[in-house]
Amino acid sequence: MKRTRLQHRRFLFQSGFFILFVLAPVFDIFRFDLQQNHFYLFGKHWTLGLVAFQNGEIDAAQAVMNLFLYGFLPLALLATLLLGVAWRYGRLYCGWLCPHYSVLELINAMMLRASGKPSLWERKKLPERQPDGSIITPRRWWWIPTLLAILFFALLWAVALLTYLLPPFEIYYNLFNASLTRNQFLFIAAATLLLTIEFTLARHFFCRFGCAVGFFQSLAWMANRRAMVIDFAREHSAACKSCNNACDNACPMRLKPRNRKRHMFACTQCTECISACQVHVAAEGKPSLLSWADGAKVEHQSEPPVGVEQLH
Repeated sequence: MKRTRLQHRRFLFQSGFFILFVLAPVFDIFRFDLQQNHFYLFGKHWTLGLVAFQNGEIDAAQAVMNLFLYGFLPLALLATLLLGVAWRYGRLYCGWLCPHYSVLELINAMMLRASGKPSLWERKKLPERQPDGSIITPRRWWWIPTLLAILFFALLWAVALLTYLLPPFEIYYNLFNASLTRNQFLFIAAATLLLTIEFTLARHFFCRFGCAVGFFQSLAWMANRRAMVIDFAREHSAACKSCNNACDNACPMRLKPRNRKRHMFACTQCTECISACQVHVAAEGKPSLLSWADGAKVEHQSEPPVGVEQLH
């Protein structure tokens, strides 16, 4: 499907954050070094001062202050920022930044070309006609690049995760020279295997039920009745009859965008459904039936008219 300006912008955010995820340890932007037993943050050593306390260089009061300033306070500020954004905008981090979610979307798109379904667990194939009128006909040979992509990203993730724990240049040097230590090889091999299984079979389940970051964002979002939601213009629902459920088909998390907020706990606010609707109705000269809106403004709306639910 033709990418809208909104989705192009989201792609840039996702790509930039994925690059940051891979390169952050390389430039010591953020990582925990198991050999030195402390964090690196923006190129600086980030320690809690416990070693200094054990060596008698600081007293107990200073040790407690260090724990508060360099341990508890940064975590509290980060959690406050994440949940504060989620309170208003939901799982915005997931849909616009998360490196796992960007891989999920890529694999969805490739599996769609290989099998006509964005996941192995989909019951029915999606329509070949896309919202912009283009046709995607499944081709079995697409399974080859799909499986190669899954393996590549699983390996990339495994190596990147290890560089958050051990010196990155040591890991990359050993990897490129086939001189990984036994423990390094076992970590990368095991992580690659597990991630390959997860990317292939359970990527949606992980995002919905296994990711603590996503789960707490959803809790904050559900608790705020004024949080931003996907609003469906139900008074114009008759226009859906000329559509092949483009918004449902476009959702990477396999949700039903026209449903109520209470049914959208795992929504990542990626707005793919909005873009799909916009692209479809643009050809007919009509306004999109889906939009981002304040939850309190749409809360009073009635349940979907008869016929709309049948379109699901």
